[in-house]
Amino acid sequence: MTDRDQTPFWSYEDLAFLVAAILPSIFAGSLLVRLLGVTSKGAQTLVFQSSLIALLLAVLYFLVSWRYEMPFWESMGWSLPFRGAWWCLLGGPFLAIGGSVLGVILRAPEMPDPIKDLITNRLSLVIVMIFVVGLGPLYEELFFRGFLFPLFARTFGAAAGIFLSALPFALLHGAQYQWAWQQMTLVGIAGAAFGFVRYKTGSTAAATILHSCFNLTQFLAYLVLRAY
Repeated sequence: MTDRDQTPFWSYEDLAFLVAAILPSIFAGSLLVRLLGVTSKGAQTLVFQSSLIALLLAVLYFLVSWRYEMPFWESMGWSLPFRGAWWCLLGGPFLAIGGSVLGVILRAPEMPDPIKDLITNRLSLVIVMIFVVGLGPLYEELFFRGFLFPLFARTFGAAAGIFLSALPFALLHGAQYQWAWQQMTLVGIAGAAFGFVRYKTGSTAAATILHSCFNLTQFLAYLVLRAY
């Protein structure tokens, strides 16, 4: 399913099922944090967000693979190779730098990132980088651009689909940025960029690569600033 005009076979009933799974997933994520005895705010955020997205993806996998008996990765638009791969690799840094400039213009407040505060040694650096650059973008793009975008685009058109899938993406990061509207706007714009790439290439893998390069640029900038 690499055609960007591919009509998804899932429905809003399936979306409602996923939405219904949010509260139990939040409870399960919170319970996992307690059971692990996590006290650091950064570790709590990392464990909670990871478990929440993982549980929702498990529900999504159940819907696609069991209910519809369809291949999961292909159904989510995961296709390699895809056209414009180099643009996705180069676009991440440009998007991150542009977002930083826009943040200055909007006077976005500096927000401490509890996840990055976990970096205390080389091992923790590797673990956080795997999450921020690898697992996080993969989980989020499968859910927001692999599942939500095609559904919204089918109903409202591509432009509205890009916006509507970027909105909950921004809300997911709200608590992390203390719900500052400037930061939420920047995250939403990044989400819209990921959705646009998903639409133009027809590939969720393309959006994931752009997202990963975007996060990697921000992460490296953080490490440089932290070193000085």
